[in-house]
Amino acid sequence: MKPQPHFPTFAEALRVWLRVGLLSFGGPAAQIAVMHREVVDDRHWVSDARFLHALNFCMLLPGPEATQLATYLGWLMHGVKGGVAAGVLFVLPGAVVMLALSLIYATLGEVPVVAALFFGLKCAVLVLVVEALLRVAKRALHGGAAWALAAAAFIALALFGVPFPIVVLAALGIGFALPSAFVAGGHGKAKDGPPALLDAALAAEPDRIARMTAAARRAGLVTLVLWLWPVALLMGTPVWGDIAWFFSKMAVVTFGGAYAVLAYVAQEAVENYRWLTAPEMLAGLGLAETTPGPLILVLQFVGFLAGYRGSGIAGGVGGSLLTLWVTFAPCFAFIFLGAPFVERMHDEPRLKGALAGVTAAVVGVIGNLALWFGLRVIFAEVQRVPLGPAAVDIPVLATLQPAALALAVLAATLLFGLKLGLARVLAVCAAAGLALSFLPV
Repeated sequence: MKPQPHFPTFAEALRVWLRVGLLSFGGPAAQIAVMHREVVDDRHWVSDARFLHALNFCMLLPGPEATQLATYLGWLMHGVKGGVAAGVLFVLPGAVVMLALSLIYATLGEVPVVAALFFGLKCAVLVLVVEALLRVAKRALHGGAAWALAAAAFIALALFGVPFPIVVLAALGIGFALPSAFVAGGHGKAKDGPPALLDAALAAEPDRIARMTAAARRAGLVTLVLWLWPVALLMGTPVWGDIAWFFSKMAVVTFGGAYAVLAYVAQEAVENYRWLTAPEMLAGLGLAETTPGPLILVLQFVGFLAGYRGSGIAGGVGGSLLTLWVTFAPCFAFIFLGAPFVERMHDEPRLKGALAGVTAAVVGVIGNLALWFGLRVIFAEVQRVPLGPAAVDIPVLATLQPAALALAVLAATLLFGLKLGLARVLAVCAAAGLALSFLPV
């Protein structure tokens, strides 16, 4: 006789959250799909409707939505300890791999063989950014208002240098004020399915959420203190204070996922703080694409190089860990403080409009990222040329890098033409970069 399904124990949930963390390659869309298959389709722990409800709430928040979704679902299943476990296990495998790759890159990155591998990776990443632009645009841009807001975001960033947080806040305000002018991309409607174990548990214990609310709020407040305390402590300290402040700021303005904020991060880290070069930023993004977990782990690579340049390997590890803490601690605070109000927030039309406005603007933001990275991959030198009140990046044509262009075309052929998966595209381009390094100049 087939055993009756039972509500998962905490130990059973831990194993599943670790599995999700280990399998979460390919960006937020793929990560959310993995999570959905594990907890909705295969195990029927969470209903499809509740999963999508939680996801829509997470899309309203700054930060990596897949990480926050895991934290939210873990909280629903087993309270605060479940939320902490799910969120940490979602991030931990990728963070460990990224730390190891950062160390290898920092110590061996100038070795010709290693440099050639990373060269192929960053050329492939350029195409991945373009692919993300097309994917998000298809989902997000429905109607003239959405297209206009996306174009305005691109122009504001690319030509006028408007700070990224201002672009996000403006889009948020426009969507909130004119909700009927936008149609949110969303993730589809819930589908019917077998009754979920969580729904059955909530029906049997109507006060379950109410009993978890007080603990969630306490956990959220404690997390806020633990997040902000080291930031305040390190303010004014060379490098460490900059890392703590800059990435804390990123944690509260990263609407729209990692791609949406990377252009701003890259420009600040490269041109203002000078923690790394543009090619190194691209290499970091390539590393993040090859690891499980959220793509925002590229910030860990930036933090590692910032600390490494000043204090060697120990400084790199310290910068990496500090970046991780100030980047992800807010995710837990936002979920624990906001979870009790999810139902009311989800049904608010103006908040849906605000989300739709931000989603439309994200298309323009990713377009700016693609342009900024593309010029610096294909050309060795780019000049910023004034154009009235604006300015535009113009490549120096004589510095065209044929090898980079060839690898980008190869990546585009593999991704768009042959429909190869992410891992294969990155592997082939890395190998091609290595092969090109052996050709006579």
